[in-house]
Amino acid sequence: MKKLLSVITLVLLLGGMAQAQKFAYVNTDEILDHMPEFFEAQAQLNQLSAQWQEEIENKYEAVRLLEESYKAEKVLLTSEMRQRREEEIRTKRTGAQEMQRSKFGVGGELFTQREQLIQPVQNAIAEAIQDIASSSGYMVIFDKSNQSNMLYTNPKYDVTDRIIKKLGYTPGEKPDAANKEDKDEAKGGGAKGGASGGDRGGAAGKAGGNTGSPQKK
Repeated sequence: MKKLLSVITLVLLLGGMAQAQKFAYVNTDEILDHMPEFFEAQAQLNQLSAQWQEEIENKYEAVRLLEESYKAEKVLLTSEMRQRREEEIRTKRTGAQEMQRSKFGVGGELFTQREQLIQPVQNAIAEAIQDIASSSGYMVIFDKSNQSNMLYTNPKYDVTDRIIKKLGYTPGEKPDAANKEDKDEAKGGGAKGGASGGDRGGAAGKAGGNTGSPQKK
């Protein structure tokens, strides 16, 4: 589920006013590192994911134990008893698979929770970028976050600190959760179901994708 958009572009229409194009760039990874609400949302997602994953693993373990018991006793069972035991195993395995899909599948509960928890972060970043772009007359703002395709950037066009200040934070003052271990966990996710690997990239990418106009929604 991890997917980081390499470049986000905000094309801002300035009411038909003819003026020279101005460009800038931001580093959304750096912006996210200053936002405690991002790490709080990430922690909630990781907790939910770990809880659900444990429940799913317990269900699969129950199936495994039933299968072992059945194999050991199979020769002693009648045909009717075998059918009942086999049906029980199939039912429990199906239940485990259905829970895994409902929690971690496409459009599952984890996806829904991620949208709800990360959306405010996305909206805050998008609004701050829009405001800076509109007030400064930038036609395009690129994202120089991790894995972007920007091979060279001139620091004078970097407006990352302006966005951080616009959000109410002080550049360089990051929450404790922004240390390397927590950042790696946030980027990589935890449980097998894919808890949260896409949240950093998703927050950055959707912030850009949701801001095609300087008008606030």
